[in-house]
This record gives sequence, structure tokens and C-alpha cells, in this order.
Amino acid sequence: MFTLSATPSTTFLTPRVSPSSLSSSSPSAASCSSLSSSSRLCLVSVRRRSSASPCLFSSLKVSAMAELVKDTESLSLSPIQSAERTETDHSRTFLSATTEQGNVEKKVHVEVFLFMLREPIVVRHLLSVIRKETEAGRLPSTIASGMEELYQNYKNAILQSRNPKADETVLSNMTAVLDRVFLDIEDPFVFSPYHKAMRVPFDYYMFGQNYIRPLVDFRNSYVGNLSIFYEIEEKLQQGHNIFLISNHQTEADPAVIALLLESTNPHLAEKMTYIAGDRVVTDPLCKPFSMGRNLICVYSKKHMNDDPELADMKRKANTRSLKEMALLLRGGSQIVWIAPSGGRDRPDPATGEWYPAPFDAASLDNLRRLGEHSAAPGHIYPLALLCHNIMPPPAQVEKEIGEKRMISFHGTGLSVAPEITFSDITASCQNSEEAREVYAQALYDIVTEQYNVLKSAVHYEQGLNASTPNVSLSQPWKLNSSGNEAVSQGSVLGVYCTDEAGC
Repeated sequence: MFTLSATPSTTFLTPRVSPSSLSSSSPSAASCSSLSSSSRLCLVSVRRRSSASPCLFSSLKVSAMAELVKDTESLSLSPIQSAERTETDHSRTFLSATTEQGNVEKKVHVEVFLFMLREPIVVRHLLSVIRKETEAGRLPSTIASGMEELYQNYKNAILQSRNPKADETVLSNMTAVLDRVFLDIEDPFVFSPYHKAMRVPFDYYMFGQNYIRPLVDFRNSYVGNLSIFYEIEEKLQQGHNIFLISNHQTEADPAVIALLLESTNPHLAEKMTYIAGDRVVTDPLCKPFSMGRNLICVYSKKHMNDDPELADMKRKANTRSLKEMALLLRGGSQIVWIAPSGGRDRPDPATGEWYPAPFDAASLDNLRRLGEHSAAPGHIYPLALLCHNIMPPPAQVEKEIGEKRMISFHGTGLSVAPEITFSDITASCQNSEEAREVYAQALYDIVTEQYNVLKSAVHYEQGLNASTPNVSLSQPWKLNSSGNEAVSQGSVLGVYCTDEAGC
């Protein structure tokens, strides 16, 4: 998840809104109605019904691919393709995965596209599009500089992995990211208090997975207490609610959690709802990734009073979000992730050592009581996550949006502990205030215990030998000969959009 933002320009269209607030509209109708008159990229095989369709397959308002035509004559474009390239600079095709000849649809082979990705000219044009849009006043300079920085840092991180298809992965993934960011600049998306992951017509969930996947060193990544994740899945199937009380390390946490559970408990990852702060749902570089997750959107206590004039509005918005979550829990079978610290972990300024940030007892108690008042049984599990090397936050909490992003290829870890009940932990407490503090500390201690085991396995290179009686580590994924996860490394183009959708 990312956090750069800018003031919307006067050319922005009417904002799109979260599909959970448009339940009366069909997904396809909502998606097409939100598209602007200029077309955009979808990076997949899309069936275009007519050349007049509002869901044309292109992107970035200025097309890098159209520019490439001048330098790639050997690709022998058809007359129809050439005609499509004669559009004005305002709506040229950026990257097309299909062509149309009369009434016959003809797909461009992925091999041709990958050949084009290997050409250095593509990189230059990809970055030149950013600069041209900035010069034209259609892209705020703060976002443009963030885009270029993100591209360079992502490229360097993927090259660290020694993935033989690193160049292709970087270009395909970053092309998708830049396209989605431009779409949001052109047509801003507005999150509702409860946002349901957008999977069609564009699959934002897989988009996020494939972007983070090549940053995870699966050879040096571990899952703790896998059997408890199976236990959690069984409780969900029985209609129970699950609360994962976790530390929070990076903007990529949701994708890392999902990737580490992908081979064993994919249902958990896809169903999970995250309590998300406002910074990840208002920032153009972050929003496309957030759109692929189930979210309850709240304002963090750490930023509640950044602007005193907005504090009251933020509190009212949080109240609405709590009501949405209460309705959600009432139906049962929900799994909710929350970081009671209210923000990301930071290293100790003196030692540089990372550790989970302290939990806010009041926030945790609110969640617990919310679960108790729902009709379905609820269970609280402590969850530890280690992944800060992939995308570490700034050393200090920043009020301003626009932090510098460092990215790297690194091992990660995830571990869950057995359920912790409030009554068992607080039986000897004298009052409710003491009880909530004791319960919060107990959960924090268990998360920290698991975190230290993961740190020993990943950072101190003890691997599976770091397991303890309370934390049993495993690597439930299959690795290929290069030591990478055997599934797609994120350069496959056919996973982002449904074939019938025309997004």
C-alpha cells in the first residue's frame, strides 16, 4: 500500500464510488458507467464488442505504445491497428492485448508483447509518458516524481531476486500500476466505509498479489502454526467470526499475508477484511492496491488531530465505519484483521532493532465488545507479521503524505497463536480498566513472542530450526529450481481482467 497524494486537478471526472455503496447496480454497469470518454489499459485479453464501446482498451491518456510504433516497424501492424494508432495524443492506445479485423477478433500473442518489453526503448517511452503528462498539466508533479521513484526502486528490488524474467516482470507490473494510477487521476475512486474487494471487470486483488509476489523471497520465508489457520478456516465455515490481532509492518502487509497463505488457505486471504487508515484510501499511488482488499475505512488516532478542523469529521466517519462493521459481523463468517497499534512498526532509534509497536488497549477493547454483541460467536487470535524489509516505513511517523519508498527483495514471516479469551486472561482483574489493559498486554506479548521467532528464522538465518514449542515453522509452498515460488511471478498478463468484461 502506498501513500502519495495530490490535489485533484480541474480535469478530474465525477468520482467513482465503492461498489459496496452501489448494491443496486450490476458490477458491469457500474464499471462501464465509471469509465471516462478516454480509454484505458487493462493488460489482458478483452473482448471488444464495437469500436464505439466506452470500455476501450487503452491507457495513460498519452500512449507509450503508440509512440513505439515509430521504433518497432518490424512488428508489422495490421491496417486496423495502424488506424487505431492515429488517434490524438489525448487518447492513443498505450498497450493493447487485442486487435479487431472486421467481425473477427484476433488476440496478440503474449510472446510478441514480451519481446517488446525486452526492448530498452519501451522503458524510455514508459517514463516519457509520465513526463509528458506532467508537462501537459494532467499529472501533478508530486505524483509524477513518486511514480518514477517507485519504478526505479521496484526495478532494483526485482533485480536483487535474480529472477531470470526480472525485466519482463518489472515492466509488466509497473505498466499495470501506472495505468491504474492514471485511471484514478482521471476518474477518482471514492471508498465507502465498508469497501468490498473489486475483482471484476478488473481484478485488483490479483493485481496487488502479482505486484508484491516477486518481492518475496519464498526460500527464506516461513509460516508459523499452520494448523491453527486450518482451525480458523473451520470456524469460519461454521459461521463464526474471527479477529486477527496483529502488528503492522508495511503498506504491503495484506499482499504478504495472502501470498504466505496462498498455497494452503487461499480462502482466508481472499475473505479477510482489513481495518484500514485513511492514508491508504486517499492516495493515488496506494488506492489501486487498496481497491483489491475488503476494507473497513477508519481514521487512525495517530493522525486524528493533524488538522484540528477535521477532527470532528473524522470521529463521525469512524462511528459510521463501526456501524458498518457491526452489520458485517452480525451475518457471521467474517475474518477481520486489525493492528491495535494504529500504525506501522518502527525500528528502535538507538539500536535499529525492529519490534511490534505497542497496542492501544481502548481500540482493542472496542473491537472485542463489538464482536461480543454480534449474533455469531467470535474468536480472537494473535497474529505476528514480519516483512518490513520489503517496503519499510519512514523512521518517524509523518503528518504529510508523500514518503520516500525503499523497496527490496527479502524473506518474510507470518505466524498465528491459539485463541486468547478475555475471561481467561482477566479473571483476577479488579475492574474493567485494568482488564482491558491486561488483555491488550497479553495479546501484545504473544504477538512479540511469535515475531521474535520469525526474526530468528528470517534475519538470523536459523530457518526452520528457529521453531519453538509455541511456534512451529513451515514452508508450505513449492519452490522451483531458482528458489522462487513455483506459481506465476507476476508477469502473466491474463489475470487482471475478465474475458467478457471489456474493462
